[in-house]
Parts: sequence; C-alpha cells; structure tokens
Amino acid sequence: MNSKFSFKIYSTTKDLPSDWDSLAINNIFLSKDYLTVLEVAVPKNMTCHFIGLFLDEELVGLALSQYIDLSDVHSFGERDHCLKTKVREIVFKKFSSNVLVMGNNMLTGQNGCCFSEKLLASAGMVLLEKAAEELKLTFRKRKIKIHLTIFKDFSESEIENFSIPEFDSYYKFTTQPNMIFQIRESWNTFDDYILDKSKKYRDQYKRARKKADEISKKKLSLEEITIYKSRIYQLYMNVAKNAPFNTFYLPENHFVLFKQSLQDNFLFYGYFIGEELIGFNTLIKNGSDIDTYFLGYDEKYQREKMLYLNMLYDMIGYSINKGYRRIIFARTALEIKSSVGAKPVEMYGLMKHSNPAINLLVSKTFSYFEPKIEWQQRNPFKN
Repeated sequence: MNSKFSFKIYSTTKDLPSDWDSLAINNIFLSKDYLTVLEVAVPKNMTCHFIGLFLDEELVGLALSQYIDLSDVHSFGERDHCLKTKVREIVFKKFSSNVLVMGNNMLTGQNGCCFSEKLLASAGMVLLEKAAEELKLTFRKRKIKIHLTIFKDFSESEIENFSIPEFDSYYKFTTQPNMIFQIRESWNTFDDYILDKSKKYRDQYKRARKKADEISKKKLSLEEITIYKSRIYQLYMNVAKNAPFNTFYLPENHFVLFKQSLQDNFLFYGYFIGEELIGFNTLIKNGSDIDTYFLGYDEKYQREKMLYLNMLYDMIGYSINKGYRRIIFARTALEIKSSVGAKPVEMYGLMKHSNPAINLLVSKTFSYFEPKIEWQQRNPFKN
C-alpha cells in the first residue's frame, strides 16, 4: 500500500477535520451531526472513536469505532433463564466482554466507513486494521484489554475486500440478515402497495387496522418527546429486555438528544389510547433510504391491538408517500417483517480474538453464542 496513506484517531467530534462531511455526504450515519449526537447520547457501556484516513494531507476515508464493555449487560436477554444461557453469560463475560467494533453496533448495514475514489476499499480496510491495533494499545494503557475485534455488517460483495493477507487470522461470520423493503416504482401511494398484496395479506392488513381503530398516532415534537421521556424509556426497555441478544441499553435522554440534533431527519411517532402513550417508533431519513431506528411498546396493547404490525404498515405508508426507495428494517422480528414485504439480505462480519489459542476456537464456538432464530420467509404479494 502507498506509504503516503495514514490514519488519525479522534476521541471527540470537535476535533474532526473541517471537510469531514464532504466525504460523509451519502450517509447521514457518518455525518458530523449524527456522530456528535452519538457522542453525547451513547450507551454508558460504549466509547466511540472517529477515524480519518489520509493521502498525504487529503482526507480520503472516514470510519467509526465503538468499544463496548459487555460485563454489565445481560447480553442474552432477560426472558431466557435456562442453564445454557447462564453458562454462555459467564464464559462470554470472562473471555469476550471487551469488544472493539469497527463500525456502528447500534445500526444494521454498512454505516461504519466510507472511502473516496482515491482509496481502494481493500487498502482502506488495511488502514482500519492498523487503526484497530492502535486503539487496542490506547485501551491497554487504560487497563482495558480488548478481547474481540469485529468488523461488522458488510454485503456479500463488500466482504470480498477482506480477502487479503492482513485479515487471514479473522473469522468470517454471518448472523441474522438485514431485512430490506424495496419500494416498487409502481407504488405512488400506500394504496398501490395494498392492491399488490394477495388476498390473504390484504385481509391481514384489514384485520390489523380494525384492531387498532381506537389508537391515535401522532408525530411528536422535541418538547413532547421531553415530556414523555420516562414513559418512552419504559416502553423501549420493555422491548429491549426481551431481545435474544443485547450489547447495550440506550440512556434515557437518547431520543431527546437525537431530536435536538437531527431535527427533521429524525421522526418520532407516538401511539396513544386516550392520553396514555402505549408505543412509539422512530425513523431516520438517510438519502433515498428510510432507516427504522428503536421502538417500544406496552406488551399488553401490542398483543391486543397488533401494534407492531400496524407500526410496520405506518412506516411503509410514510416511506411510499414521501417517495423513498428503500426501508432498512434491520434485524429482529424477521418473519413479521417479511410478511409486509421485506426481504432478507445476508450481512457478513469478521472477528478476531486477542488470545491466539482462543482465536483458533472462534469458528467452533461462535454458533454456541449466537442465538438461533428459526423463521419462515413470507411473500405477501400477488407476483
């Protein structure tokens, strides 16, 4: 690789180069605005660093890294208290609790790095691997030994950039797919989408809407998000604690800070019965994509009112009516997302344990720690 290439690690967004956003223009999740709010609204067990890649003095690439301390997080969810879960928890914390993610662990998809035309992706990855080694040294000085280094969420074509000697010691893995909803050009309105469904799934839509007829939906302002902050957090935790695998929990002020910073690019919808907030979902505008963000609900109303399914329909309706091309539905709830038309896209990552002996076992033990999700793909459309 050209020796004129170098990298610089920043611990605060205040120090980022002035032309940072000129490279981040195609992805809001690498923009200064997003990274700044991430810095102040980050989960308490996470530390972010920002990496600039340079050709001489010219900025030609940028990336995000996140250190995650899993020692205080119930990583395998709270709904499953079986012996296997307890054993996994103990082993995981002893040998894999300090994790360095080269990417964004709070999102699904490749939102962790981008390069200009002057930097080949494979060369960029070599620079980021060197940056990861420097970050590990930085943490070691703070008496933190990084157990696992992970490069996350690359598509099938993107993962080919890692087929180079520098990554021979990394284990390639795949977890749950990213559920992506492609909006057809023939759908000018939400009604066009409904008309393209088969009778079974049109009936499902009608049934869900009928169940939710007493629910009112409202786009909340910054002031309203602030007023409902405690209830929002309670609803978020209802969902988060039942997830099969957790690496962090958001702080209570997360959504307030996001709305303050991203403003109209961050949408927050509350669902009410009378005056009671029973659920919410959030969306982030990212170019021609809509990224679904975190949500929460009261389990009682979720079951009675088919609340989650209604939220999915609302997200689709908004995105079609506003002319977006895709919805990034991310991981989790794979089957219900496929029932509204999202398709699975495999995502790949690379991981390496700092202990060479344990690293040899990573490929054999990974499936033990990765919760298995059985699901059936649905096709709701006539053709």
